[in-house]
Amino acid sequence: MLSPGQTGASATVEVDPRRLRKVRLAYSPSPDGQPDPGEIVWTWVPYEERDGRGKDRPVVVVAASGAEAFLAVQLTSKAHDGSRDFVALGAGAWDPAGRPSWANIDRVFRVHTAGMRREAASLDAKRYLKVAEALSARYGWR
Repeated sequence: MLSPGQTGASATVEVDPRRLRKVRLAYSPSPDGQPDPGEIVWTWVPYEERDGRGKDRPVVVVAASGAEAFLAVQLTSKAHDGSRDFVALGAGAWDPAGRPSWANIDRVFRVHTAGMRREAASLDAKRYLKVAEALSARYGWR
């Protein structure tokens, strides 16, 4: 069985963040079943090898990208302390095991509203701001 976001028009795809213009980073979570900046959703995330494989993963929605798409960065529970490609977020409601998480700001994905599996939780404004500031510093987004 295919996961939402795996194929077709609603597929989650990696985008080159350096080519994106006019990205507006604004914290606006709303528990309405739709992805919003600041929320953590699950979607199919392609592996870095870009060979068609991937798996369902949590991502942090960081900005809108058109009428029915959003930009997001992948979360991981694998420790990445000291890496400039990762923002430490600590533990939160998105991980039932209570493990700390890191946001990978080196890979950015376009997530379609039909390509997400579920809302997991929201970051608080302070943690969203940490991610937004790192993305802004790296890619010039506002």
